[in-house]
Amino acid sequence: MKERVKKIGVVILGIIIFIGALSFAVNLWVNYQLPKIILDKNETPYNIKYENVKISLFSRKITASGIVITPKERQKDRLSKNGILASIENVTVDDYKIFPLLLKNKIEAYRITFSKPNITLFKDNDKIVNSSKNLSSKIVAPFEQIIKVANVNIENGNFSIVNIKNNKTLFSAQKVIVQLNDLAISKKTLDNKIPFSYKSYALSCDSLIYQTDKAYQIKATKINTTNSGLEMDNFSMTSLLTRRQFVDQSKKERDLYTLKAGKIAIKNMNWGFKEEILFFKTNQIVIDKADANIYRSKIPKDNLSIKPLYSKILRELKFDLLIDTLTINNSNLVYEEEKTFNNGAGVLKFGSFNLQATNVYSGYQNKNLPDVLISINCKFMNKSPMMVKWRFNVMDKSDGFNIKGSIKNFETNQLAIFTKPYLNTTFKGTFDQVYFDYNGNDNNAKGNFALRYHDLNIERYQKKNRDKKSVLKSWLGNLVLKNDSGGKILENEIEVQRIKEKSFFNLFWLCFADGLKKTLL
Repeated sequence: MKERVKKIGVVILGIIIFIGALSFAVNLWVNYQLPKIILDKNETPYNIKYENVKISLFSRKITASGIVITPKERQKDRLSKNGILASIENVTVDDYKIFPLLLKNKIEAYRITFSKPNITLFKDNDKIVNSSKNLSSKIVAPFEQIIKVANVNIENGNFSIVNIKNNKTLFSAQKVIVQLNDLAISKKTLDNKIPFSYKSYALSCDSLIYQTDKAYQIKATKINTTNSGLEMDNFSMTSLLTRRQFVDQSKKERDLYTLKAGKIAIKNMNWGFKEEILFFKTNQIVIDKADANIYRSKIPKDNLSIKPLYSKILRELKFDLLIDTLTINNSNLVYEEEKTFNNGAGVLKFGSFNLQATNVYSGYQNKNLPDVLISINCKFMNKSPMMVKWRFNVMDKSDGFNIKGSIKNFETNQLAIFTKPYLNTTFKGTFDQVYFDYNGNDNNAKGNFALRYHDLNIERYQKKNRDKKSVLKSWLGNLVLKNDSGGKILENEIEVQRIKEKSFFNLFWLCFADGLKKTLL
């Protein structure tokens, strides 16, 4: 019995020694082979260096530290600065396969984790990505030659894109955490807009800066996104130009936007590309505490291009958009229009702005769609309660719409920015109640306008000199005008022609102005 136990012990000891010797030999070979894969046989456009590598055969783990990545082009041409510069504190490869490493000169593994990577892409222009093909060929494809993994983790990474010509930061994301699962890269995926496929992802970062091609800068903090949703705090889109610079660079009249939001949430989100066509679907987008400013200068020449109505814009979108519900809460909207820098801008304010829009779909590959329904309640000029119901159908090629609503307790002198250029008239007094109900399309609009008012006076201006008051016309106007509607609501039918070189809101104002003219003048 003792002899049998002794023999078994010897066999076990022999197996252990054999496995140990094999492990030692394989570790020696892997340690010998790995630098070749990364350095000598590295056919990518990048040099990869590291300070230390630990390889475990039993746990099948590779740990590397002090990694530095630089473009090979810099060795040939010291003046060349394009490409990626990166430093990574630690890289851990879990559950690697031995034979691909030994026979294919390639690392294949279950997961790779990058700890504290600092990566900067230097470019010679202001475009974040020149094309998806460029992204595939210069960033994704080269590293696919070295390593193939199913899952990628990034811990506390910092990423940036910099224009080397002016040292401008085009993109920056700080303290990035990423989990990318079931990653696959192939010749087929490299030809797609997104050069890899995946089953699921999760991404978060503390701050993001992104410069668009049109000189706007987008910022946000505390971003969290997965396959099914996205949330971000403190969103802002601001111009890098001052108003004067923007106007000086504008050959034709256009709007300057400033957008901010305390929080944006996209729920049950599904997006991607199908046969190179983008699709974006969500059952709800919620925007809280937004501040939107639209500034228009009348100094540049008029932009006489045809302005499509919103139904046509959505109908002709070249991708699949589906937003079941868009909600804007507790927000502020300001429109400013300025004729000269000396006199300052006229301002329209919509405070305590709340909006809900349903069925916001694009017409892409659709034949029938439900009506877009928009409901707004706010305080016009931050004081007067205003309610609007707006309806249109994206697939209606006549671009028909209905918009109706009310404004209450409105001080009329605040309308001068619009009544003066369109009616050559300004008002003083109070509109107690305003009601409107308009039906329109791409050509015209008509409907009903109703008004109750008191203590109303008007001032008319000269036709040849619109900045100078006409005493006679003002006296005659106030003589004819009843300064009080007598507690009654005065109703009139309106009908106007759309100016197709101007926006929907110009048409809405023409309806409003026609109602005022027929009721008061």
